[in-house]
Amino acid sequence: MAHTGTQTGNPRKPFGTNHFCGAHTALVTPFSSGKVAWTDLSRLVEQQISAGISGLVSVGTTGESPTLGHDEHIEVIQRTVEAAKGRIPVMAGTGSNATAEAIDLVQRADAVGADAHLQVAPYYNKPSQEGLFRHFSAIAEATDRPIMLYSIPGRCGIEISVETVVRLRSKYRHIIGIKEAGGQVEKAARLVRELDAEFLVVSGDDSLTLAFAEVGARGIISVASNFIPGPVAQLAKLTGERKFAEAKILHDKLAEIFKVLFVEPNPVPVKHAMKRAGLISSADVRLPLCEMSDINRLLVEKVVDATLSSLS
Repeated sequence: MAHTGTQTGNPRKPFGTNHFCGAHTALVTPFSSGKVAWTDLSRLVEQQISAGISGLVSVGTTGESPTLGHDEHIEVIQRTVEAAKGRIPVMAGTGSNATAEAIDLVQRADAVGADAHLQVAPYYNKPSQEGLFRHFSAIAEATDRPIMLYSIPGRCGIEISVETVVRLRSKYRHIIGIKEAGGQVEKAARLVRELDAEFLVVSGDDSLTLAFAEVGARGIISVASNFIPGPVAQLAKLTGERKFAEAKILHDKLAEIFKVLFVEPNPVPVKHAMKRAGLISSADVRLPLCEMSDINRLLVEKVVDATLSSLS
């Protein structure tokens, strides 16, 4: 059963849309001996806040949501909310390829204080765009908290079209943005052009933070910031201020780590990087994920060590 803390519902003043700009970390779920390492999780939240991260995404893909049980899933969200203490928003990964299951996760996450929801496109069953519209509509009608859509066709087999996003936003104003992880800068530009000025387009790929910002995106939901939260937060700050020349210098400095953290399925490499940097006590992941091959492990370690040296 989920941890029973003092948080029931969310009595705090809601975070506004502007709080979901900038750099948000798709937080890993640390494990130890097959169980969630709660001490590591709390410590990670403190490290992220101290480094200037704008917000946290709890139990997204990077948080290994596919292999967490539902009670574990909600408990990780609750513990993250409790550790954050209202200082930055916690966006809960509450998506599913079954609409009823997504609604259940949304309502349970609301009850433990999630500030917003990240809603991935349904995976495997590959609904039509009309099916996507109805799916997200049903979810939007089940909560009044902000919702960020998440289009990642490489994992889901489908993308959320610009037209579907426009339809959803016109009907549900608390659908505040989209995490676009399809690698298409032109799609990001279309979203910026065709949605209203308050709607947020954020990058789902660290390597595209700068390119997306140049066409009007306003942030990143980052994997790399688990390992280097300060530099990623600074990159988001520079792009938010449209200081693109300075941002490019920093981006180029981080380009190799952005690339190597995806040499094997996420979050395997970033957990290894975090363990090597002493940020978590174990790099364990749950099956069907497993440790990296020796050749990739050595590559990650080489880049991690070089990155830490260059940033010191």
